[in-house]
Amino acid sequence: MIKALTALQPTNFFHIGNWFGAIEPAVALQRDHKLSMFIVDYHAITVPQKPEELRKNILFAAATYLAAGIDPKTTTLFQQSAVSEHTELAWVLNCIAKVGELERMTQFKDKAKGKGESVSMGLFGYPVLMAADILLYDTEVVPVGEDQKQHVELARDLAIRFNRDFGETFVVPVPKIREVGARIMGLDDPMKKMSKSAPSAKNYISLMDDADTVVKKIKGAVTDSGSEIRGGNDRPAFSNLLAIYSLITHRSVEAIETEYIGKQYSDFKGDLAEVLNLWLAPLQAKIKTFVEHENDLKAILNEGAQRAREQAQRRMKQVRERIGVAL
Repeated sequence: MIKALTALQPTNFFHIGNWFGAIEPAVALQRDHKLSMFIVDYHAITVPQKPEELRKNILFAAATYLAAGIDPKTTTLFQQSAVSEHTELAWVLNCIAKVGELERMTQFKDKAKGKGESVSMGLFGYPVLMAADILLYDTEVVPVGEDQKQHVELARDLAIRFNRDFGETFVVPVPKIREVGARIMGLDDPMKKMSKSAPSAKNYISLMDDADTVVKKIKGAVTDSGSEIRGGNDRPAFSNLLAIYSLITHRSVEAIETEYIGKQYSDFKGDLAEVLNLWLAPLQAKIKTFVEHENDLKAILNEGAQRAREQAQRRMKQVRERIGVAL
């Protein structure tokens, strides 16, 4: 069975871009892949976090995964920091990674813009820790959004370099990008990806937004000029809204465009808000139920961490032998 791995940072919410770009594909992957799925809390602290909020967000992330349909009996679901081999391997990989490689990382350049020397080493080395996350588990497939593809390519480069210098050790992973839904754009700016860190909440639809909020956000979403409800390269705003509608209803964009020929923007937006709310309501109920059972969530994460740790320890034992530190 092909080994796959996916992860998301723990925050106080996930948005529909996270859902369609990472969570839903992971649920599909577990049916015919050996999936490791974890909560990257050490990645989260590359930017300031309040400890109590982070603890709650870790559990909320676990609840969201489970509500989505992740089965902890078949998928190894765990907390990154519970497996110390992640940071140990990251240090080893840091010693073969090049500063120039990390400086070229697009996400680092975007997040570090204007911050000068105040940027943390954690943010700079984020892609190396991600590479360690991937390589520890002999991962063959990594489902990611387009913005993370560069990080997986670095993991590939580091695996190849390590294998060349120290002997065949790591599987070289391959990024798997979803063609539809991999990059949901912001409702307030269809040229930028929907983001949890966007300056305005109008940018995204949170999985926990209430019905009224969803209606307001969809009504206020940016649209293209003209009166036609259609997508296309010249209509990025409607292409994005149509993609969301298509993903929610499992209907083709073409079928939706045909349905709305001659109709108003307000008709389309009203219907989109309605289908979003019908889809969100049962998911929100499931998430809340899991969140209420904190001890069960901790037990699931601990069990997953034990399984992950067994795999990670075997790989790190081999790495230590390869580099010459094992006596």
